[in-house]
Amino acid sequence: MNFKHTLIASSLALTVLAGCSSAPDEVVVAEQSAVESQYLEAKNLLIEGNYVRAAEILSALDASFPFGPYSHQIQLDLIYSYYKTDNTSQALASIDRFLKLNPTHTDIDYVYYMRGLTNLKAAKNALQEMVGIERFDRDITEHREAFSDFNKIVIDYPESQYAKDARQRMIYTKNFIAKSELAVAEYYMRRSAYVAAANRAKYVLENLGDTDQVENALEMMLVSYDQLELTDLYDNTYQVLKLNYPDNPLVN
Repeated sequence: MNFKHTLIASSLALTVLAGCSSAPDEVVVAEQSAVESQYLEAKNLLIEGNYVRAAEILSALDASFPFGPYSHQIQLDLIYSYYKTDNTSQALASIDRFLKLNPTHTDIDYVYYMRGLTNLKAAKNALQEMVGIERFDRDITEHREAFSDFNKIVIDYPESQYAKDARQRMIYTKNFIAKSELAVAEYYMRRSAYVAAANRAKYVLENLGDTDQVENALEMMLVSYDQLELTDLYDNTYQVLKLNYPDNPLVN
């Protein structure tokens, strides 16, 4: 993946401030020279993939020079460093701070994109990753946040270089949310809580109807209404299932 703000080393020009006294000027120049030197070191570390050390340097620079001429780029690179080192809590905190302080920054689409990626990474369970499976019966707050972040790019920054990938990630995220809702519905069905199960499945049908979970949702609604002896709702659901999925096993 191409992250223009982190993988392209730039040549930084020193800004020499004019003044009446040469001593303060020399201090400013020396300070800026030190910042430039450390920042370029961090950029090289990012290119080399040494994200931990890069994050250490960038974090120190951000703390010492939060309003300097390189502050925005330092903060953007720090966000990426935190993301690459799986430090999602720090990444999200840095992202939210940047959005609050720089709502009109020219790279704000990139920041929202990184927020979406970071929320998705935060949602991953380490144990599930190790065994190579996905679970849908857990909290999906981060998935909802990620969907909102990617949607923000698509709606507000449609010409962004990140818009295309954001759309694809929205599809994945929305489908995951739908699966999670139906996992809860399944849980209710196993406990004969058919009203709750039907409501969860209906939510998927009404709010996540453009995912690949519609057929499963209709099946759960049909079984639940049958168990509840809600004839009208059963008949209506049956007709919808038959019309859209004529080969479904529940359709005679």
